[in-house]
Amino acid sequence: MDIQPLRFAKQPGNSTAPLPPLKATRLLDQVRERVRYLHYSIRTEDAYVYWVHGFIMFHGRKHPRDLGAAEVEAYLSHLANERRVAASTHKQALSALLFLYQQVLGQEIPWLKEIGRPKSERRLPVVLSAPEVARVLGALPPQFRLIGQLLYGTGMRLMEGLRLRVKDIDFEHHTIVVREGKGGKDRAVMLPDRLTQPLREQLQRARVLWMHDRDRNLDGVHMPGALGAKFPKAGQTWGWQWVFPVEDLSVDPRTGVERRHHVQDQAFQRAFKKAVILTGMTKPATPHTLRHSFATHLLQARYDIRTVQELLGHSDVSTTMIYTHVLKVGGHGVLSPLDAL
Repeated sequence: MDIQPLRFAKQPGNSTAPLPPLKATRLLDQVRERVRYLHYSIRTEDAYVYWVHGFIMFHGRKHPRDLGAAEVEAYLSHLANERRVAASTHKQALSALLFLYQQVLGQEIPWLKEIGRPKSERRLPVVLSAPEVARVLGALPPQFRLIGQLLYGTGMRLMEGLRLRVKDIDFEHHTIVVREGKGGKDRAVMLPDRLTQPLREQLQRARVLWMHDRDRNLDGVHMPGALGAKFPKAGQTWGWQWVFPVEDLSVDPRTGVERRHHVQDQAFQRAFKKAVILTGMTKPATPHTLRHSFATHLLQARYDIRTVQELLGHSDVSTTMIYTHVLKVGGHGVLSPLDAL
């Protein structure tokens, strides 16, 4: 019987924590096991498995432990030159391979750190004017319109809005608490007065589904982290329910448990794309454009950039500063001499 070496995972502050031996025997299952142990999201798990599988297939199903720097660079070059993936996608693939060698295979290989990382090009975000936002929101189907209004009215990211729980809406203090945003951080945003009544009505619809689930004694909604094990019944309580649940039940891909999920991001993205087309707009707007528009419109209203930074949940104000460049329309706001004639 082979005894696996004790591995260590890098933690904040340059400290390390021991990783337990892997139980799975197949490599992709080992990747999943390690991702879940380190509490990475299901999206990260899917992405890492996808890139590791692609790496293996690219090299004729050879095991990664038999491959080296040349094979890794060949695969990354293939992604960049032949598949022409974006820089962010290229970085994601590299991160997956780093994770594979360091956290799954337990190999600290110096050449991994020497592989060049693509430089991301910083582009100005797409921003809609207030009338354009109104037209797009008006073109959304009724079942998605409140979600769009919430994203624009609070600056939340799409998944932050879709994962909103009942307990995180504070009507009395006109506040919404965003839990586990990007970087695992919590923050508080405003609850627009205009959305108070629509949200109350949405909670009434969600409560009907919740009571139906309780009558059928179904498993509760997904709980973050280890809360499901610590408080087994918490997922069945009203406070933890999704604000935007779907009517059909689904199977949890990790546990196989049938439960109620929130609205899928792909469903909203498709609806938003159709709404943009219906307006006749030529801007390449996406749901994230609502967040960009939120920030830009607040700065146009002369709100302090630090306040906008806090509402957006940016760690560095330099990230928020990109919206000041959007405000400098047409050559940094300089009046063209042609218009002065």
